[in-house]
Amino acid sequence: MKSTSFNRRDFSIGLAALFSGFGIVPAVMTATTDEEISLTAEAIHQEVIFKATPKRVYEALTDAKQFDKVVHLSEAGMSLGKASTEISTEAGGTFSLFGGYISGRHIELVPHERIVQAWRAGSWNPGSYSIAKFVLTAQDSGTKLVLDHTGFPAGQARHLADGWKANYWTPLQKYVT
Repeated sequence: MKSTSFNRRDFSIGLAALFSGFGIVPAVMTATTDEEISLTAEAIHQEVIFKATPKRVYEALTDAKQFDKVVHLSEAGMSLGKASTEISTEAGGTFSLFGGYISGRHIELVPHERIVQAWRAGSWNPGSYSIAKFVLTAQDSGTKLVLDHTGFPAGQARHLADGWKANYWTPLQKYVT
């Protein structure tokens, strides 16, 4: 004996076929459009070599006292005076850099290997965060740091890329060597 009962899936498929027969496609059945997907999202990828161990570079980026010294060697830090640096050493903890202009939360901390942060600049709209991922690998007698920064507001890539160089990499080079 053949069952004539319908489940929800069968009903939905039948209803969709009925609508499509009349040239009507329910909103829940429409395909994703190009307007929903960014194919041109800005991103930053930078690779820097330091003449220091991954441990030394990692600690300079995650220890508040050490990073405060890096800040004061940077272009932005020279105008900050005695602005403090606050950095939690725990995943999930917060950080506040450059007198609070840069802030966020550590998503992942793998000592001497990786730092992933929800990262934002003070000029961004409230609630806007990007992802900054630092990967450290030993290379010869130094460290290769790879930064991938994504999810920031449109139009900010050039400014942020220049800022990473002037306010992170150049002073960090001076500090760790």
